[in-house]
Amino acid sequence: MDKKDKILTIIPSYNEEKTIANVIEQIKRVLPDTDILVVNDGSSDNTLEIAKECGVKIISLPHNMGYGISLQTGFKFAYKYDYDYVIQMDGDGQHDPDSMLALLDEIRKNEADVVVGSRFRGEGDFKPPLLRRLGILFFSAIASLILRTKITDPTSGFQALNHHGIRFNASDYYPVDFPDADFIVMLHRAGLVVHEIPVKMHPSPPGRVTMHSGLRPVYYIFNMMLSLLVVMLRKHDFKREQ
Repeated sequence: MDKKDKILTIIPSYNEEKTIANVIEQIKRVLPDTDILVVNDGSSDNTLEIAKECGVKIISLPHNMGYGISLQTGFKFAYKYDYDYVIQMDGDGQHDPDSMLALLDEIRKNEADVVVGSRFRGEGDFKPPLLRRLGILFFSAIASLILRTKITDPTSGFQALNHHGIRFNASDYYPVDFPDADFIVMLHRAGLVVHEIPVKMHPSPPGRVTMHSGLRPVYYIFNMMLSLLVVMLRKHDFKREQ
């Protein structure tokens, strides 16, 4: 009898009291065999209490430490408890749980270590602000050039990873400040394979402040350029296990 895959869905969450219960409910509907881990990033609302009521695994950080640290906390948990696959998605309802099966099917083909869900190849109604869209196009071009394959959505946080991807994300190489285009380039330089498939996404809830809101894209572009430069100059000794 074949060993049953251990699957973990990681949801980094900061003040998601309005959406987290529905996201968890939809994940359970679409993928009932997955464990769900909510990493509560120091929320000041009722995110933690609602997640507890939903009966999922929870790690609660002592204060708001940021998206990347929240994600890596989840990956360290996944690596420690030997999960075969991880799906990472946001808790604000932007990532459509119905696309989880497509991500899981692709990662199970064993042709890639990380599968990125692209909002620009799918049928979603996501239309980013102009400045953010320009930033995405710019870093898509850079990532595509380095990886020598078409990357349309390097900022997507809707991903599936196998054991090799989990191990990389749990290591010190993971870019906890801005895990976007630099992360994809890091994976490539570490010998891991990245694929991109279409997924469905929705706009962020009205009034939600994200790392790409307002003038933040300008700051993001500057920091991402710096991070990519460091990635290209940094010596990588991470070895993909066979």
